[in-house]
Amino acid sequence: MSTSTVLHAGISDEPLDLSHALDVVGNADCGAVVGFGGVVRNHDGGRQVDRLGYSAHPSASSIIAEIATEIAEKYDGVRIWVAHRTGPLEIGDPALVAAVASGHRGEAFAACSELVDTVKARAPIWKEQFFADGTVEWVGVDG
Repeated sequence: MSTSTVLHAGISDEPLDLSHALDVVGNADCGAVVGFGGVVRNHDGGRQVDRLGYSAHPSASSIIAEIATEIAEKYDGVRIWVAHRTGPLEIGDPALVAAVASGHRGEAFAACSELVDTVKARAPIWKEQFFADGTVEWVGVDG
């Protein structure tokens, strides 16, 4: 039986805060608290990015929750918080925030890394990039 806990998992149209996620997962039983903040950068593929917009399929929140549950079942004793942002984002805004606490750093790092990679691979979320030259590109949308 797993002693892990998913404290939050889903989509947000409100700004995300890594320090909040770290505070939520922290616990007296946990000697390691690991966080990830994926923020909007000002370039992609050698082109200047002005801003982004994220859209999500209605199932995205439940898929992120399923992923968090899978990670919680795989890594015993972890506490998980994860969310992906939707809507318009500016350079420097957090788009994906994840935090994992555990008794030991190895489990915390491994669980957080796998959590982020799996959300990016499986969650039906699409990124619209607005470039400085006026062009727009969708990422994550299969034609």
